Amino acid sequence: MSDVLSLVLMTEVFVTLFVIMDPVGTIPIFLALNRGRSAATLHRAAWQAVAVSFAVIVAFAFFGQQILGYLHISLPALQAAGGLLLLLVALELLTGKEQEATAAADVNVALVPLGTPMLAGPGAIVATMVFSQRVHDLASFAAVALGVVLVHVALWLAMRFSTPILRLIRDGGVMLVSRISGLLLSAIAVQLVADAVRAFVAGEG
Repeated sequence: MSDVLSLVLMTEVFVTLFVIMDPVGTIPIFLALNRGRSAATLHRAAWQAVAVSFAVIVAFAFFGQQILGYLHISLPALQAAGGLLLLLVALELLTGKEQEATAAADVNVALVPLGTPMLAGPGAIVATMVFSQRVHDLASFAAVALGVVLVHVALWLAMRFSTPILRLIRDGGVMLVSRISGLLLSAIAVQLVADAVRAFVAGEG
């Protein structure tokens, strides 16, 4: 078994990405951003967000260093950009303007901000790039690949079965969740920007 799959590495990949991408914590933000939409739309948004996240993670796992190098982008710059984008989303959740945007146009929030940078954010991208550098044979490749796949399965399950939660808490509950999610998301965004600034000051950018 160890010749085909490194269980230790797979567990490390899964746990690390699970903590960073936080499937459970994604549920309230997913419900808030999809407020007022049908169950069918929620189900479609769930798999679309996971598909976008998976595509971004895989792309950076294989070509991350080349992409950032070609565009002359440092990891702190990527982190700061993701933080600023999340901050804009957080402000919309806090002020209730995300519903106005949904009414004005058929905005697919599954792509942005859910798929990226919420799920496939700077933290997940950097972690995946680090793990990809530890791939030296078939066993390590299978471990990293399976770890990434399992995390995205967990993300899909969390969002796919958020519909019963929506039925339970109804519109008033979703509004409350929206405000709380906006506050938490703004804190995450500020932390991302602060970490990026710290990295720039330290000369890592």
